[in-house]
Amino acid sequence: MKSQPTTNFGEFFRNRRISLGMTLRSFCERFGYDPGNISRLERNMLPPTVDDEKLAGYAKALQISKDTEPWVTFHDLAYIAKGFIPKDVQTENTMFLPAFFRTMRNKKMDKNKFEELIDFLNDSNE
Repeated sequence: MKSQPTTNFGEFFRNRRISLGMTLRSFCERFGYDPGNISRLERNMLPPTVDDEKLAGYAKALQISKDTEPWVTFHDLAYIAKGFIPKDVQTENTMFLPAFFRTMRNKKMDKNKFEELIDFLNDSNE
């Protein structure tokens, strides 16, 4: 089952549930979830958890296999919704992000400098 491009966790969750042919109520009854909470989650009124065990439970219910593209997207969107960097991409370089953001807000960086920075960050992760 190919995942559809989405911009947020709730949309991704809802699209997966619907693609499985389940209504909100049937999904919640089958897997023991509260329909109100899942509805709020799908409408982005309730932030998703970043607890690995709970995310894995949702993923299993949504038939998202571990270590697949939809699995990575599902987890990335959950972390992004909470304002966190996903665990699997956290590196020593992430500690420089606040300084980078401050610099970017206060100064314009030309395209060449920006590309050099991206290359540097990519090289340091190898």
